[in-house]
Amino acid sequence: MTFIKTTEQQSQYEHLETMSVSTLLFNINKEDKTVPLAVERALPAIEKLVHVIVSKMKLGGRLFYIGAGTSGRLGILDASECPPTFGVPSDLVIGIIAGGDSAIRKAVENAEDDSTQAWLDLEKYAINKNDVVIGIAASGTTPYVIGGLEKCNENNITTGSIACNESSPLSMVAQFPIEIVVGAEFLTASSRMKAGTAQKLVLNMITTATMIQLGKVKGNKMVDMQLSNSKLVDRAVKMIMDEIPLNYQQASELLEKKGSVRRVIDFYNK
Repeated sequence: MTFIKTTEQQSQYEHLETMSVSTLLFNINKEDKTVPLAVERALPAIEKLVHVIVSKMKLGGRLFYIGAGTSGRLGILDASECPPTFGVPSDLVIGIIAGGDSAIRKAVENAEDDSTQAWLDLEKYAINKNDVVIGIAASGTTPYVIGGLEKCNENNITTGSIACNESSPLSMVAQFPIEIVVGAEFLTASSRMKAGTAQKLVLNMITTATMIQLGKVKGNKMVDMQLSNSKLVDRAVKMIMDEIPLNYQQASELLEKKGSVRRVIDFYNK
């Protein structure tokens, strides 16, 4: 199949600068509505990757994201939200961006063009065959990401990918490729828009489904979440009240004593 960068195709909308704000917003939203449908078409591929991640994590493995620009930032965002949401160690899901941490806020010129650096970045974490590495690139052509997955394959490390073009070079390299083909962007080639939204949805799915499979959720509650501020403590107290016939004060005191929603529920149900 011929590789066509649909993420680079011309927008279906012309003369954006002449549109009113209401028209701009309406049309952006119209395009955004197509993203969940594109994700839905990729659910079988996402499921395969989640099963692999779960099996590897049960062996002590970790999940790595590698990406450049928007894709790299989205990986870091998803990774950084796993410890507070699921109470897992900060080194269970790790996001790596081309150009290093300074690239999270400011673009690092040409960092994405280095096909050897991703492997060097991964080696800093003593990456091994129990780990899974997912390369994220809307275009599916980023050398940093492709080069990283190629080295992972050479070293018997499981690889996945998230791209927004069909039959991309990245998908050809990954063992478990995911393609979310969202088509041309409202603003031509601005892949931070639909493509970025698609990537964010898939990342949410991957880590949430994985953590549920690993037992980090009870019912529909984040019972292992970190109690790092008053809002989360209040949420935790109300979770306990939903599960156990206690008033707010009782639940709050028990939470303070036990330190997590899970430990309170387990203690009460002994």
